[in-house]
Amino acid sequence: MTYPQTTPATFVLGDRAVRRLGYGAMQLAGPGVFGPPKDRAAALAVLRTAVEAGVNHIDTSDFYGPHITNQLIREALHPYRDDLVIVTKIGCVRGADGSWNLAMSAEQLRQAVHDNLRNLGLDRLEVVNLRAMFDVHGPAEGSLEAPLSALAELQQQGLVRHIGLSNVTAKQIADGQRLCRIACVQNQYNLVHRADDALIDSLALEGVPYVPFFPLGGFSPLQSAGLSEVAQQLGATPMQVALAWLLRRSPNILLIPGTSSVGHLHENLAAGSLNLPQEAMNRLEQVAAG
Repeated sequence: MTYPQTTPATFVLGDRAVRRLGYGAMQLAGPGVFGPPKDRAAALAVLRTAVEAGVNHIDTSDFYGPHITNQLIREALHPYRDDLVIVTKIGCVRGADGSWNLAMSAEQLRQAVHDNLRNLGLDRLEVVNLRAMFDVHGPAEGSLEAPLSALAELQQQGLVRHIGLSNVTAKQIADGQRLCRIACVQNQYNLVHRADDALIDSLALEGVPYVPFFPLGGFSPLQSAGLSEVAQQLGATPMQVALAWLLRRSPNILLIPGTSSVGHLHENLAAGSLNLPQEAMNRLEQVAAG
């Protein structure tokens, strides 16, 4: 596979340039992304440290907790820096047992937008991703016309600036683009989970950011061992190598690794300066095929 020779530091999300290495707030909630964090002060410290380190793209949702991560973001960072882009997602609600349940009616989406606004302390949400829930484990076909139309109406009311999609197929993106501008796509993708290879390339040509989640998800023991071997040769961690590979993969990829530890946050951000020589890239392709 041919990779870009340079890895630009920023890419346009909506109409704002953001650093390609951002932060995902999901892990700030309790176990199972449910309930409060074990250490609230530590969670606040991670958020403040991320922004102080130059992160200006934070991914969150009001169904993390629920409400917990957004309330933490507001407590730690409000009033927000002018360059900070907070991206949230809707389409799901949490049950009392922590379950993840479909919530894509017009009224549920309207409520979700208002919940995000209130808990984040905002008058308008910069980017809202509609998460498809036809299959909670991955993209599955199904019409998003009704929920996207409802979200576009909220956009016209000035409550949402940009609309994105999450957990979606290429067809759903194309159908969505006929209804409104799609500002970003957020799907599972990493070194070995490569189903979206062609989609990433087509979105790059359109200037649409692609935001992968689970940078180490779905690795076999053999693949994990191969990644660890490359990391050891480079004096880096497997996560740093996995993130650096994603940055090299395509200039439209924006990363949102999550952590509840300041130390781990610094490790993740250091991946932005990790150089992957061609020999390492070749070895990583072998890991992907393993």
